[in-house]
Formats: sequence, C-alpha cells, structure tokens
Amino acid sequence: MKELTPSRLPRGRAQLRQVLAESGDVIHVADVVKALAISRTEAAKRLARWREQGWMSRVGAGAYVPASIDTLGSERVLDDAWVLVPALFAPAYIGGRTAAEHWDLTEQIFKDIVVVTGQHIRERHQKRQGFEFTLKHLRPEKIFGAKPVWRHHTKVPVSDVHRTIIDMLDDPALGGGLQQVSDCLKAYFKRADRSDQKLIEYGDRLGNGAVFKRLGFLAERRDDSAALVELCRARLTAGNAKLDPALNCKRLISRWRLLIPPSWVPGDTG
Repeated sequence: MKELTPSRLPRGRAQLRQVLAESGDVIHVADVVKALAISRTEAAKRLARWREQGWMSRVGAGAYVPASIDTLGSERVLDDAWVLVPALFAPAYIGGRTAAEHWDLTEQIFKDIVVVTGQHIRERHQKRQGFEFTLKHLRPEKIFGAKPVWRHHTKVPVSDVHRTIIDMLDDPALGGGLQQVSDCLKAYFKRADRSDQKLIEYGDRLGNGAVFKRLGFLAERRDDSAALVELCRARLTAGNAKLDPALNCKRLISRWRLLIPPSWVPGDTG
C-alpha cells in the first residue's frame, strides 16, 4: 500500500500534522487554536479526540505530547524530559544535580531530573511519560537566577551556575549528598566565571543562614577564598545547622555553628 503524502492524509491527521509543525514539544489548547484557527472549545475537543485515538498523550492539565506519529511522516519523539518542565511545573527551573551536570560541575550521571517549582506538590518524586522527576517546592518570589536553555523547540529555565551551587548548599539532597556538593563547589571555584559576590548575593536573597555556614566551612580550606569566608562569617545566624541534614551530625564546629558527622572530612578542596 502506498504511503499517504501530506496532501492525501485524512483530514484529522492532516490537521494534527499541521498542529505538530506549528507547535513546540508540548502542545496546549492555544497551539491548536492558532494552528487551525478554531475556537478553544473545538481545540480542546480535537485534543481529546486525538488522545482517544492514540495520537496524543496527556502529560498535564491542558498539555499533550505526540504519542505515535510515525505515519504522519514526522521524526519528532519525546526523548527529552526537560521539555516537559515548563508545561508541568511552571513557575519552575531545572536545578540541583541536574543543573550541576549541565554546567559541567560534575561528571556524575543521574537518572532523575531535579526541578525547583513554585507549585505546591504532594509527591516529591513523580514519574511522567517514563521520566523520573525529583521536585522541590520554593515560594515563587524565591525563584530567581535561572537562564533559559533551548531544548528542541522549548525554552527551559535552568538555574545558572551560581544559583546551582547555592541551591545545593541550601538543600544538599538536591546535589546528591554533601560529598557530591563539596566536589561541585571545588569545580565551581576553578571556573573562569566563578563569582563569590554572586554567591553572596544569591544566598542573601534566598535567606537561609545555613547556606553561609556550609559555604564558609567548605571554603575556608582554600587559599583563594579568604574574602569569601569573611563574607560568610559576617552572615552567621543564631543556632546550629547540620552540614547535611541526611547525615548523623554530632560534632560541632563552633566557629561556624555547624554540626558535622564525626568522621566526615571533605576531600581536597585545592
């Protein structure tokens, strides 16, 4: 049987192909309205119909992705979890260990995608379209320091390299644990775009005193970080914080008001 050319596709599939050609990786009702010049009600019905027919898969409220489009002559497939982030979790950005990977702060490869979102979340770990997401809620006004990165047809916010470090110091679990965070900080200090001032600025805006305790403690072993250490010391808040809340931290480093694991010694930070 002869393959259908675009002009001979059944009307419904021809319209679907038109929508795919004019939309991004994740398709919304507004994309269908624009591509087919129809009402929002009719566009929503088309998306629902295409989903029932197996052409589309719903990934969120009013958000769809192509499910099986080989016969439409398209090479587009959903092979990048990042493109789902704006549609599912906005306001949000890729952060933590995923951003650290993106900025070459680590050579570790992680299965999940870390997302910092302003949405209230019920489940920290979610699986969408076969991809694993680890989510952290942050108040929308605390979402800053992200840069847009193009992935396929979608612009995805990613924490810049400075915000990536601050987020992992704020919550070491986002970085994959304290040792991993320490290694990423070591890599950051060697970068040409290192900015101690930006770290301090972001830490001030985030407003978690534990960030400066962890940063100061990790930075003081370096010969090139004396000024940064003093800036952190000037911001010490009352009370003790744990170096890593996931670890058994009993040994107090009083000058930093920081509890660390008794046997934990950071690797060479030079």
